[in-house]
Amino acid sequence: MIVKKLAKPLLLKKYEALLPRLMINSPTWLDANQEFNRRMRGYKGEIRVGYYLSGLAQKYTILQDVCLGADGQTFQMDDLIISPHAIYIVEAKNYHGTITFDHILKQLIRHDGEKETGFAYPITQVELQHDKLQNWLHDHSSPNLPIYYFVAISEPSTIIKVIGNQQEVAEIVAHAAMIPKKIMEIEERLAASEKVQHQKIGYMIMKECTEFDLDIFAQHKITPSNLLTGVQCPECGSLGIERVHSGWICHKCQKKYAAAHKAALEDYFLLIKPWITNTECMQWLKLDSRNTATRILKSSNLFFNSKRRWWERKEM
Repeated sequence: MIVKKLAKPLLLKKYEALLPRLMINSPTWLDANQEFNRRMRGYKGEIRVGYYLSGLAQKYTILQDVCLGADGQTFQMDDLIISPHAIYIVEAKNYHGTITFDHILKQLIRHDGEKETGFAYPITQVELQHDKLQNWLHDHSSPNLPIYYFVAISEPSTIIKVIGNQQEVAEIVAHAAMIPKKIMEIEERLAASEKVQHQKIGYMIMKECTEFDLDIFAQHKITPSNLLTGVQCPECGSLGIERVHSGWICHKCQKKYAAAHKAALEDYFLLIKPWITNTECMQWLKLDSRNTATRILKSSNLFFNSKRRWWERKEM
């Protein structure tokens, strides 16, 4: 059973809100767009790997996109498969072209047909995840299960090469389609060992999961004042469409929308802070009427905090 399904990560949503509000092709926009594309590739890789792992859901407990806290910090795992005998960490990697695992220097090298690029060593990454999960489970009095780990290459056409101990790398690294088979082979070896309630462990982990987040403003050295304000056209993407009677109009594509401001407010809550005042709403949506801002906020399923004099999301 998949008890925690993969959803679009919070950071991707933030970048989707951020990029249209930066001056296009500025150094900041280029830097943020590069990071967005990198994270989007990773997300697509996780979807592809999850497809292959989903066949194990009939027997085992699966959690996708797991983020847990330990010692004041968080650590992430793309997929956790929990069986009656063991826990399996699967780290998804979405590389194209030819990749070389240099097991001697602990480095990954990608050749895309034009140039070579070095990356952090995925096996070291998943080994650290193993250690952190093991400590986390011990701190939460979980049954003492063996933990195995794999690096799943999501793109079937990616060529995998190894410098050093090929057998040792091959035990951990494989194309995504091969990972379920590797897990089943281990399960056959563990068949005689004592069983645990894997669903119970899965729900315990899910209850403690948090959503991974980063300060993307600090990462890209920007402040809220650097952002372009206004409402974005849902059709053509133009920013700063005009407020007219009971709606918004885009003069570029000549279309009118009743509630285009909802996406702009969502951008604000993602990027700036989880509350907004009437004045801030006027500035963000480019309104010249306080009454219009109030009407919009009232109709946006928000709660007015009379003590703080601001609008915030209603508690679910």
